[in-house]
Amino acid sequence: MDFLNFPDKCVRYSTFLNDVAAKVVHMIKQDANDPEFISQNKAFQMFGRGNVERWRKQGKVLAYKRPGKVEYRTADLRLLQRIQQDYLDK
Repeated sequence: MDFLNFPDKCVRYSTFLNDVAAKVVHMIKQDANDPEFISQNKAFQMFGRGNVERWRKQGKVLAYKRPGKVEYRTADLRLLQRIQQDYLDK
């Protein structure tokens, strides 16, 4: 049997894969009803104004300018929400 060694414990590879698969399925279902784009105001409400502005300034997310509004791709914001950020990054 194959095992993965983590600093705090040892886990069977099949257990690890099942846990990852369950997490991925959960995330897909959670995001299934998200629209492709959301307005800037909605992005600020969902992810925090400071986060969205920082991600945009760092070039991690693109703002799409439409007539009369600014929009962001929801999937891009969700990805940034889920990864660990380096807040000291300039």
